[in-house]
Amino acid sequence: MELMKLEIVTPNGVIFDAEVKQVTLPGSEGEFGVLAHHATLVSLLEAGVIVIEKADSSEVAVAINSGYVKVDEEKTTCIVDGAVVISGDDKDLTKALEEAKALLKSAESSNTAIATAVSKVEQLAKTL
Repeated sequence: MELMKLEIVTPNGVIFDAEVKQVTLPGSEGEFGVLAHHATLVSLLEAGVIVIEKADSSEVAVAINSGYVKVDEEKTTCIVDGAVVISGDDKDLTKALEEAKALLKSAESSNTAIATAVSKVEQLAKTL
């Protein structure tokens, strides 16, 4: 499977920058997946969880509160207001999960969207 570059940027700097197989994003019209050579698009991102399938097939989740994404054929760039990376590599996974839940609950989205995102974070925690 071909890889694409994924970059996630917050006001504090880049929090993720790597070659990935796939990324699933919480778009304003619903979740959507992006693979290498995807058609160019720009979309708003809602509060939710970005799920990243890395080149080694491991998964990383990034909880975000809002932002937008620009997809090109070779690169996907997410510009987000706030983000917390949740990874099985984390030494303090519990702390990352609590920070992610707090970030999602502070977002100015609908209660249903926030509850769905928090539930997804909890499900991902069980698999990491």
